[in-house]
Amino acid sequence: IQWLSNSSQEWAGWAVIMDFFNPFSQIWYHALFYFVIYTALIVFFAYFYTAIQFNPAELAENLKKYGGFIPGIRPGSHTKEYIEKVLNRITLPGAMFLAGLALAPYIIIKFLDLSSNSGGGSLVYTFGGTSLLIMVG
Repeated sequence: IQWLSNSSQEWAGWAVIMDFFNPFSQIWYHALFYFVIYTALIVFFAYFYTAIQFNPAELAENLKKYGGFIPGIRPGSHTKEYIEKVLNRITLPGAMFLAGLALAPYIIIKFLDLSSNSGGGSLVYTFGGTSLLIMVG
């Protein structure tokens, strides 16, 4: 991949693009942009994963088939709607917690002013947000 490193030296615009998406950029709004996009993606994928793994219609059907019910909710479509509503309410705080967990190393190192020269950058890559999400998940 030697040609890739040479091509980045030929065009100086790569440095600007890399600095823009760097969470440790000297310009705070670049890091803020990164944090907003990162948080939005975490929230999106939390909802996406929940939608794939948890099927309220199937759960409502199984409850109805085996004689189970949710107190105060009629079996069938009402149960499905109730489960969807509760699932949406539960997913948002969970997704925000995951986003906070993922952003915590970046924010701590940013506010403690630990640059990559003092070892802070390597600390983020060791205990970075994405690696924490992988360990938790």
